[in-house]
Amino acid sequence: MEAPTYSSKQVAEMLGVTPKSIPSELRKDAYGPEDVWELRTTLNRFPPTAGLRRQLFLNFKGGTGKTSLSTSYAWRLAELGYAVLLIDLDSQGHATKCLGYEGEDFEKTLLDVLVRKTPLAQVVQKSTLPNLDFIPSNLSMSTVDLALMPMAGREFKLRNALKDVEAQYDFIVFDAPPSFGLLNLNALMAANDLFVPVLADFLSFHGLKLLFETVQSLEEDLNHVLDHVFIVVNSFNATFKLAKEALEALQTHYPEYLLPTIIRQCTKFAQASSEGRPVFVADPTSKGASDIQAMLDNVLPRLVAAHAAAVKAGTATKAG
Repeated sequence: MEAPTYSSKQVAEMLGVTPKSIPSELRKDAYGPEDVWELRTTLNRFPPTAGLRRQLFLNFKGGTGKTSLSTSYAWRLAELGYAVLLIDLDSQGHATKCLGYEGEDFEKTLLDVLVRKTPLAQVVQKSTLPNLDFIPSNLSMSTVDLALMPMAGREFKLRNALKDVEAQYDFIVFDAPPSFGLLNLNALMAANDLFVPVLADFLSFHGLKLLFETVQSLEEDLNHVLDHVFIVVNSFNATFKLAKEALEALQTHYPEYLLPTIIRQCTKFAQASSEGRPVFVADPTSKGASDIQAMLDNVLPRLVAAHAAAVKAGTATKAG
């Protein structure tokens, strides 16, 4: 994928300024990612800190649009000025493809880190945004659960591996496969926040029940408590009666976790992912882009406020 270009209006929006406030000598007809980062640095326009957040996108049920959502979410965080690491945990390498790359083109994946003790920094790759890095995945990752099985401390391999690089990032975003195994257990143990993309259908309830039972067992057996759990309704079509009924059921049964912002069904969003482009590159004016931005507008203030409260109380940790 070629590096995106941005208009002055888009750049001003990302920086949180008006186009007229950009110094005349720095104005351009089109900006590349490096230009935007240089301008952000010059104007000192960085977003408020939320501490280090390790965020997992996971649903045991497949087909919920999890990868399209997580990759565009991570991309937008980077456009807003956060330093982001996206980790592809799925052997199909869909998150890697959504950034415009092919997993088979990379010699090393997270398998080398967790099983062969390769330093994580040696597997990190650069995207077309200067502040968005990623760890690719390919079919070699399909053997990772089996390889982890006999290892001591196998649940904590990912959490420990991240220690070498996590200070470089504001957000670490994991895109997980729709299954439960040792790799996803590692991701859950490494995460502070869990995002659960669901479709507005009643089949999603079974996956949610199983996932929440798993989270509860982590609290009881491994003493790991997630800071936040966000349920995100994805690909919602308000013209379907069944979808509206399922949404009402989610609002009834999971009100404390369900985000008020909904990702509407968007053809351009789905097409962008299949073409290996985040929706903010393919069509930043689309419903998909608008809805992910709305989701961020809902989530980020919570994270920033929680971090500020922890700092004030003296309980903030390196992990936010």
